[in-house]
Amino acid sequence: MTELDTLSTIRDLIRWGVSRFHEAGLYFGHGTDNAWDESRLLVLHALFLPWETPGDYLDCRVTESEREGVIDLLQQRIDRRIPAAYLTGHARFAGLDFVVDERVLVPRSPIAELIAKRFEPWLECDPERVLDLCTGSGCIGIACAQVFPESEVVLADLSMDALAVAEQNIELHQLHDRVETRWSDGFDGMPGERFDLIVSNPPYVDAEDMADLPEEFQHEPEMGLACGADGLDLVRRILQEAADYLTDNGVLVVEVGNSMVHVIAEWPEVDFEWVEFRHGGHGVFVLSAEQCRRYQAVFGDA
Repeated sequence: MTELDTLSTIRDLIRWGVSRFHEAGLYFGHGTDNAWDESRLLVLHALFLPWETPGDYLDCRVTESEREGVIDLLQQRIDRRIPAAYLTGHARFAGLDFVVDERVLVPRSPIAELIAKRFEPWLECDPERVLDLCTGSGCIGIACAQVFPESEVVLADLSMDALAVAEQNIELHQLHDRVETRWSDGFDGMPGERFDLIVSNPPYVDAEDMADLPEEFQHEPEMGLACGADGLDLVRRILQEAADYLTDNGVLVVEVGNSMVHVIAEWPEVDFEWVEFRHGGHGVFVLSAEQCRRYQAVFGDA
């Protein structure tokens, strides 16, 4: 009898995965933040069981073929350092399920917490039109469409591959009547349009951080991560132009992650409001349309 033959229950397989993940020094941060959740996610997926499977089920025995399938999936995670979401083809964001693959980043933005709170206290009323700029899988814009059921939402991206995934997610959530995809390089694809809410999780990783990223990030599209020496190449464009695309009471929400230090250093005179998250995350700022207009010349001089 081999070591693997002794793994007879679902719980055994999860525990084995946790041990092997720690042994291999895997990075967790693409949907889960620890070895137990990562292993549980992959084991349940391989057994065609939902994440919400009751704990009592974990003591159920598995068949030999089921065990082999689970071990194969866990071994892929170890040997190839592929994020779990790409192995399962799905990720959770803001309580919703999304189709994902290596054409898009794995959803993990702390903006999900803002969506759940309906962007209070910054939004004065439900937005009529929402723009998710640099949409990737479409997770942010689609989650906005769910909490604002009367809103029209545009999912914009430079990557046609990403927009194809976003289309799948629009179909998954049956939102074609209110949500559309748009190819756009920054705001170029929206001449003359205005939005009550612009949300963006653009590429913002600076060159130093790109060089130090764990191997798991190498499976994600580089154009969704890197954006110049300080990570702000696209953020500068957004700040320079956002005022022209916001309604009078509109709100701009942008995630810049660790590059917030560069934002603060480059525009010390700008009163960015940095969001404090209860459930983890940092580097997201909010500006009103009035602030965007007031500072437009400052951003243009950058």
